[in-house]
Amino acid sequence: MAYRPAEQIIHKAAWLYYTHGLRQDEVAQRLNISRASVALYLRRARETGIVNISTSTHLFSNDVLARRLEDVLGLETVWVAGQEGLASNPAAEIPALAASVFLEMVQNGDRVGVAWGRTVYAMADVMAHADRDGVTVVQLCGNLGAPYSYRPDQCTMEIARRLSAKGLNFYAPLVLSSARLAGELRQEPVIKEQLDSVAECDLALFSVGTLDADSHVVKCGALSLEELNVLKEQGAGVIAGQIIDAQGVLLDCDYNRRVISADFASIRAIPRRLMVIQEDAKFGPTLAALAGGFCTHLVVTSTMAERLAGHFEAKAAAAE
Repeated sequence: MAYRPAEQIIHKAAWLYYTHGLRQDEVAQRLNISRASVALYLRRARETGIVNISTSTHLFSNDVLARRLEDVLGLETVWVAGQEGLASNPAAEIPALAASVFLEMVQNGDRVGVAWGRTVYAMADVMAHADRDGVTVVQLCGNLGAPYSYRPDQCTMEIARRLSAKGLNFYAPLVLSSARLAGELRQEPVIKEQLDSVAECDLALFSVGTLDADSHVVKCGALSLEELNVLKEQGAGVIAGQIIDAQGVLLDCDYNRRVISADFASIRAIPRRLMVIQEDAKFGPTLAALAGGFCTHLVVTSTMAERLAGHFEAKAAAAE
Protein backbone atom coordinates (compact mmCIF):
# COMPACT_ATOMS: atom_id res chain seq x y z
CA MET A 1 0.00 0.00 0.00
CA ALA A 2 1.55 3.31 -1.10
CA TYR A 3 0.98 6.59 0.68
CA ARG A 4 0.86 10.02 -0.91
CA PRO A 5 3.11 12.63 0.75
CA ALA A 6 0.11 14.32 2.38
CA GLU A 7 -0.92 11.00 3.94
CA GLN A 8 2.63 10.21 5.08
CA ILE A 9 2.89 13.36 7.17
CA ILE A 10 -0.41 12.53 8.89
CA HIS A 11 0.78 9.02 9.69
CA LYS A 12 4.14 10.26 10.94
CA ALA A 13 2.51 12.84 13.18
CA ALA A 14 0.12 10.22 14.60
CA TRP A 15 2.97 7.74 15.12
CA LEU A 16 5.07 10.22 17.11
CA TYR A 17 2.15 11.57 19.12
CA TYR A 18 0.24 8.39 19.96
CA THR A 19 2.99 5.76 20.02
CA HIS A 20 5.91 7.73 21.42
CA GLY A 21 3.98 10.19 23.56
CA LEU A 22 5.61 13.32 22.16
CA ARG A 23 3.85 16.61 22.82
CA GLN A 24 2.37 18.44 19.84
CA ASP A 25 5.14 21.03 19.90
CA GLU A 26 7.74 18.24 19.93
CA VAL A 27 6.05 16.58 16.95
CA ALA A 28 6.03 19.91 15.15
CA GLN A 29 9.73 20.41 15.81
CA ARG A 30 10.62 16.85 14.75
CA LEU A 31 8.69 17.13 11.47
CA ASN A 32 9.55 20.81 10.86
CA ILE A 33 5.92 21.91 10.67
CA SER A 34 3.77 24.25 12.73
CA ARG A 35 1.98 23.16 15.88
CA ALA A 36 -1.32 24.13 14.26
CA SER A 37 -0.55 21.71 11.44
CA VAL A 38 0.12 18.94 13.97
CA ALA A 39 -3.27 19.52 15.60
CA LEU A 40 -4.93 19.44 12.16
CA TYR A 41 -3.17 16.23 11.16
CA LEU A 42 -4.04 14.51 14.43
CA ARG A 43 -7.69 15.46 14.00
CA ARG A 44 -7.66 14.09 10.44
CA ALA A 45 -5.99 10.92 11.71
CA ARG A 46 -8.83 10.39 14.20
CA GLU A 47 -11.56 11.26 11.70
CA THR A 48 -10.25 8.98 8.95
CA GLY A 49 -9.33 6.06 11.20
CA ILE A 50 -5.59 6.48 10.73
CA VAL A 51 -5.15 6.38 14.50
CA ASN A 52 -4.57 2.68 14.36
CA ILE A 53 -0.96 1.86 15.08
CA SER A 54 -1.02 -1.13 12.77
CA THR A 55 -1.67 1.15 9.82
CA SER A 56 1.44 3.17 10.59
CA THR A 57 3.72 0.17 10.17
CA HIS A 58 3.15 0.32 6.40
CA LEU A 59 5.31 3.44 6.36
CA PHE A 60 8.22 1.35 7.60
CA SER A 61 7.66 -1.57 5.22
CA ASN A 62 7.11 0.63 2.14
CA ASP A 63 10.51 2.20 2.59
CA VAL A 64 12.94 1.74 -0.33
CA LEU A 65 15.54 0.22 1.99
CA ALA A 66 12.99 -2.30 3.28
CA ARG A 67 12.15 -3.36 -0.28
CA ARG A 68 15.85 -3.64 -1.11
CA LEU A 69 16.48 -5.88 1.90
CA GLU A 70 13.48 -8.06 1.08
CA ASP A 71 14.89 -8.61 -2.39
CA VAL A 72 18.39 -9.63 -1.29
CA LEU A 73 17.17 -11.82 1.59
CA GLY A 74 14.08 -13.30 -0.04
CA LEU A 75 11.89 -12.43 2.95
CA GLU A 76 8.16 -11.76 2.86
CA THR A 77 8.28 -8.40 4.64
CA VAL A 78 10.95 -6.21 6.25
CA TRP A 79 10.26 -3.18 8.44
CA VAL A 80 13.04 -0.62 8.89
CA ALA A 81 13.11 1.81 11.82
CA GLY A 82 14.99 5.09 11.69
CA GLN A 83 15.13 5.65 7.94
CA GLU A 84 12.82 8.65 8.24
CA GLY A 85 14.93 10.27 10.96
CA LEU A 86 11.99 10.44 13.37
CA ALA A 87 14.14 9.35 16.31
CA SER A 88 17.74 10.17 17.20
CA ASN A 89 18.31 6.53 18.15
CA PRO A 90 16.67 4.10 15.68
CA ALA A 91 17.07 1.22 18.15
CA ALA A 92 14.68 3.02 20.51
CA GLU A 93 12.00 2.74 17.81
CA ILE A 94 12.27 -1.03 17.52
CA PRO A 95 10.10 -2.26 20.45
CA ALA A 96 7.11 -0.06 19.56
CA LEU A 97 7.39 -0.76 15.84
CA ALA A 98 7.87 -4.51 16.33
CA ALA A 99 4.96 -4.69 18.79
CA SER A 100 2.70 -3.04 16.21
CA VAL A 101 3.94 -5.37 13.47
CA PHE A 102 3.35 -8.37 15.71
CA LEU A 103 -0.22 -7.30 16.49
CA GLU A 104 -0.88 -6.97 12.76
CA MET A 105 0.40 -10.49 12.18
CA VAL A 106 -1.61 -12.20 14.94
CA GLN A 107 -4.90 -13.49 13.61
CA ASN A 108 -7.90 -14.92 15.42
CA GLY A 109 -7.37 -18.57 16.27
CA ASP A 110 -3.58 -18.41 15.91
CA ARG A 111 -1.18 -20.45 17.97
CA VAL A 112 1.82 -18.19 18.62
CA GLY A 113 5.24 -19.42 19.71
CA VAL A 114 7.33 -16.95 21.71
CA ALA A 115 11.02 -17.11 22.60
CA TRP A 116 12.38 -14.86 25.27
CA GLY A 117 14.93 -12.06 25.63
CA ARG A 118 15.24 -8.38 26.44
CA THR A 119 14.02 -7.31 23.00
CA VAL A 120 10.93 -9.52 23.17
CA TYR A 121 10.06 -8.34 26.66
CA ALA A 122 10.60 -4.69 25.64
CA MET A 123 8.06 -5.31 22.88
CA ALA A 124 5.59 -6.83 25.33
CA ASP A 125 6.05 -3.88 27.67
CA VAL A 126 4.92 -1.34 25.04
CA MET A 127 2.43 -3.55 23.21
CA ALA A 128 -1.12 -2.23 22.97
CA HIS A 129 -3.92 -4.35 24.38
CA ALA A 130 -5.85 -6.20 21.69
CA ASP A 131 -8.70 -8.68 21.91
CA ARG A 132 -7.98 -11.68 19.71
CA ASP A 133 -10.37 -14.64 19.63
CA GLY A 134 -9.03 -18.12 20.25
CA VAL A 135 -5.34 -17.19 20.36
CA THR A 136 -2.86 -19.29 22.34
CA VAL A 137 0.64 -18.05 23.18
CA VAL A 138 3.16 -20.86 23.65
CA GLN A 139 6.56 -20.70 25.33
CA LEU A 140 9.18 -22.12 22.95
CA CYS A 141 11.86 -23.08 25.44
CA GLY A 142 12.40 -24.09 29.05
CA ASN A 143 12.38 -21.62 31.90
CA LEU A 144 14.95 -19.92 34.09
CA GLY A 145 14.93 -19.46 37.82
CA ALA A 146 16.79 -16.18 37.62
CA PRO A 147 14.74 -13.18 38.81
CA TYR A 148 14.76 -11.29 35.51
CA SER A 149 11.64 -9.76 34.03
CA TYR A 150 12.51 -11.05 30.58
CA ARG A 151 12.69 -14.74 31.47
CA PRO A 152 10.73 -17.07 29.16
CA ASP A 153 7.57 -17.51 31.23
CA GLN A 154 7.28 -13.77 31.84
CA CYS A 155 7.58 -12.95 28.13
CA THR A 156 4.97 -15.56 27.22
CA MET A 157 2.41 -14.55 29.81
CA GLU A 158 2.80 -10.80 29.30
CA ILE A 159 2.22 -11.14 25.56
CA ALA A 160 -0.75 -13.43 26.22
CA ARG A 161 -2.15 -10.81 28.60
CA ARG A 162 -1.82 -8.06 25.99
CA LEU A 163 -3.67 -10.23 23.46
CA SER A 164 -6.35 -11.40 25.93
CA ALA A 165 -5.12 -14.85 24.93
CA LYS A 166 -4.40 -18.16 26.62
CA GLY A 167 -0.77 -18.57 27.71
CA LEU A 168 1.01 -21.93 27.90
CA ASN A 169 4.19 -21.95 29.96
CA PHE A 170 6.94 -24.52 29.70
CA TYR A 171 7.28 -26.15 33.11
CA ALA A 172 10.83 -27.38 32.61
CA PRO A 173 14.24 -25.73 33.08
CA LEU A 174 15.99 -24.31 30.05
CA VAL A 175 19.26 -26.05 30.91
CA LEU A 176 19.72 -29.32 32.79
CA SER A 177 22.82 -30.52 34.63
CA SER A 178 23.47 -33.37 32.19
CA ALA A 179 22.62 -34.40 28.63
CA ARG A 180 21.20 -37.68 29.94
CA LEU A 181 18.78 -35.91 32.27
CA ALA A 182 17.73 -33.50 29.51
CA GLY A 183 17.10 -36.40 27.14
CA GLU A 184 14.94 -38.17 29.69
CA LEU A 185 12.97 -35.04 30.47
CA ARG A 186 12.24 -34.44 26.79
CA GLN A 187 10.52 -37.84 26.73
CA GLU A 188 8.21 -37.02 29.63
CA PRO A 189 4.67 -36.96 28.15
CA VAL A 190 3.83 -33.37 29.14
CA ILE A 191 7.14 -31.98 27.88
CA LYS A 192 7.17 -34.11 24.73
CA GLU A 193 3.64 -33.02 23.83
CA GLN A 194 4.56 -29.36 24.13
CA LEU A 195 7.75 -29.78 22.10
CA ASP A 196 5.94 -31.76 19.42
CA SER A 197 3.21 -29.12 19.15
CA VAL A 198 5.61 -26.27 18.30
CA ALA A 199 5.44 -27.10 14.59
CA GLU A 200 1.67 -26.54 14.78
CA CYS A 201 2.15 -22.84 15.59
CA ASP A 202 1.01 -20.30 13.01
CA LEU A 203 3.38 -17.54 14.07
CA ALA A 204 6.70 -17.32 15.93
CA LEU A 205 8.24 -14.28 17.64
CA PHE A 206 11.91 -14.21 18.60
CA SER A 207 15.19 -12.36 18.48
CA VAL A 208 18.73 -13.67 18.17
CA GLY A 209 21.15 -13.44 21.06
CA THR A 210 24.88 -12.80 21.17
CA LEU A 211 27.63 -14.90 22.68
CA ASP A 212 29.31 -12.48 25.04
CA ALA A 213 29.29 -11.64 28.73
CA ASP A 214 26.26 -9.38 28.22
CA SER A 215 24.23 -12.13 26.53
CA HIS A 216 20.92 -12.94 28.22
CA VAL A 217 21.82 -16.65 28.36
CA VAL A 218 24.86 -15.67 30.44
CA LYS A 219 23.19 -13.01 32.57
CA CYS A 220 20.28 -15.32 33.36
CA GLY A 221 22.62 -18.10 34.40
CA ALA A 222 21.88 -20.52 31.56
CA LEU A 223 25.46 -20.44 30.29
CA SER A 224 28.53 -19.98 32.52
CA LEU A 225 31.38 -17.67 31.58
CA GLU A 226 33.67 -20.71 31.39
CA GLU A 227 31.35 -22.41 28.87
CA LEU A 228 30.99 -19.14 26.99
CA ASN A 229 34.74 -18.78 26.50
CA VAL A 230 34.91 -22.28 25.04
CA LEU A 231 31.92 -21.83 22.73
CA LYS A 232 32.64 -18.33 21.42
CA GLU A 233 35.07 -19.67 18.83
CA GLN A 234 32.47 -22.00 17.33
CA GLY A 235 29.15 -20.33 18.05
CA ALA A 236 27.66 -17.31 16.31
CA GLY A 237 24.38 -16.62 18.11
CA VAL A 238 21.52 -17.89 20.24
CA ILE A 239 18.02 -18.87 19.06
CA ALA A 240 15.45 -19.92 21.69
CA GLY A 241 18.25 -20.61 24.16
CA GLN A 242 20.23 -22.77 21.72
CA ILE A 243 23.60 -21.90 20.19
CA ILE A 244 23.97 -21.79 16.40
CA ASP A 245 27.10 -21.61 14.27
CA ALA A 246 27.77 -19.12 11.47
CA GLN A 247 25.65 -21.18 9.06
CA GLY A 248 22.68 -21.18 11.42
CA VAL A 249 23.16 -24.85 12.30
CA LEU A 250 22.71 -26.16 15.85
CA LEU A 251 26.17 -26.32 17.39
CA ASP A 252 27.24 -29.81 18.44
CA CYS A 253 28.19 -29.11 22.05
CA ASP A 254 27.41 -30.27 25.56
CA TYR A 255 25.46 -27.11 26.36
CA ASN A 256 22.97 -27.65 23.53
CA ARG A 257 22.51 -31.28 24.53
CA ARG A 258 21.45 -30.07 27.98
CA VAL A 259 18.89 -27.54 26.69
CA ILE A 260 15.12 -28.04 26.72
CA SER A 261 13.79 -26.10 23.74
CA ALA A 262 11.89 -26.48 20.49
CA ASP A 263 14.02 -28.15 17.83
CA PHE A 264 14.94 -26.03 14.85
CA ALA A 265 12.99 -28.16 12.36
CA SER A 266 9.81 -27.40 14.33
CA ILE A 267 10.59 -23.68 14.46
CA ARG A 268 11.25 -23.54 10.71
CA ALA A 269 7.97 -25.39 10.11
CA ILE A 270 6.06 -22.39 11.52
CA PRO A 271 4.79 -20.50 8.43
CA ARG A 272 5.23 -16.94 9.74
CA ARG A 273 8.39 -16.26 11.76
CA LEU A 274 9.04 -12.70 12.95
CA MET A 275 12.62 -11.93 13.98
CA VAL A 276 13.25 -8.61 15.73
CA ILE A 277 16.77 -7.16 15.95
CA GLN A 278 17.19 -4.11 18.14
CA GLU A 279 20.95 -3.85 18.66
CA ASP A 280 23.22 -3.07 15.71
CA ALA A 281 25.97 -5.04 17.50
CA LYS A 282 24.11 -8.23 16.55
CA PHE A 283 25.29 -8.21 12.94
CA GLY A 284 27.13 -11.55 13.20
CA PRO A 285 24.30 -13.39 15.02
CA THR A 286 21.79 -11.91 12.55
CA LEU A 287 23.79 -13.23 9.59
CA ALA A 288 23.83 -16.65 11.24
CA ALA A 289 20.07 -16.62 11.84
CA LEU A 290 19.43 -15.56 8.24
CA ALA A 291 21.77 -18.27 6.95
CA GLY A 292 19.76 -20.78 8.97
CA GLY A 293 16.49 -19.69 7.37
CA PHE A 294 14.89 -18.87 10.70
CA CYS A 295 12.76 -15.88 9.72
CA THR A 296 10.20 -14.93 7.10
CA HIS A 297 9.59 -11.43 8.48
CA LEU A 298 12.17 -9.04 9.93
CA VAL A 299 12.26 -5.80 11.94
CA VAL A 300 15.61 -3.97 12.04
CA THR A 301 17.12 -0.51 12.34
CA SER A 302 18.09 1.44 9.23
CA THR A 303 21.78 1.08 10.07
CA MET A 304 21.47 -2.71 10.37
CA ALA A 305 19.38 -2.84 7.18
CA GLU A 306 22.00 -0.89 5.22
CA ARG A 307 24.76 -3.13 6.50
CA LEU A 308 22.86 -6.33 5.72
CA ALA A 309 21.85 -5.17 2.25
CA GLY A 310 25.40 -4.12 1.43
CA HIS A 311 26.79 -7.42 2.69
CA PHE A 312 24.48 -9.60 0.63
CA GLU A 313 24.66 -7.42 -2.48
CA ALA A 314 28.46 -7.56 -2.37
CA LYS A 315 28.30 -11.31 -1.90
CA ALA A 316 25.98 -11.68 -4.89
CA ALA A 317 28.21 -9.45 -7.05
CA ALA A 318 31.29 -11.49 -6.14
CA ALA A 319 29.53 -14.69 -7.15
CA GLU A 320 28.72 -13.39 -10.66
